[in-house]
Amino acid sequence: MFLSAAFLSVIMAGNGGYKESELVNLAARGNNAAIKVIYDTYVGYLSAVCARYIVDEDDRKDVLQECFIRIFTSLDKFDYRGEGSLKAWMIRIVVNESLRFLKKSTSYDFIGHEETLPDIADEPEVEGIPDDVINDMILSLPTGYRTVFNLYVFEQKSHKEIGAMMNIGESSSASQFSRAKALLAKRIKEYKTIHKND
Repeated sequence: MFLSAAFLSVIMAGNGGYKESELVNLAARGNNAAIKVIYDTYVGYLSAVCARYIVDEDDRKDVLQECFIRIFTSLDKFDYRGEGSLKAWMIRIVVNESLRFLKKSTSYDFIGHEETLPDIADEPEVEGIPDDVINDMILSLPTGYRTVFNLYVFEQKSHKEIGAMMNIGESSSASQFSRAKALLAKRIKEYKTIHKND
């Protein structure tokens, strides 16, 4: 059966008969149009997930390429469990590939950061700070801090799970997260001081 990517996109968007599970089955059998629809649907979101871990754009492109190769060569083994399961599965692949890249290319920077960090009693108020500024603050964290922060906040992993994923102790993960939050709080406070009259 030949189905164009445009046709599949239209009927997926309009619930015209094809469900995500059917799209996955078509892609797993090598249907290029279905593969293109999956790619086009998720590339932006998965790029953003990867960008939380990999700062350098060229490295990020390389990691994403590996992710999509892995996704499309493993679709036949993917167990569809309802709406959202494909996205969750692809996110796991992107996070794992990003961590694999970081393990090979950096030392995570788990050494104590030179900046004096404040004790934070409360979460800093981020209202009024543009999302892209917050994102840039997160991206500017040392690699280890950023990685633990992202896994804990965005992927909702426990410190025990993070420790296992990154080959560090649970207490080291908690410490890295605490230092990441403190550094972000400091940067948020500095930003608000600079932009208080904006």
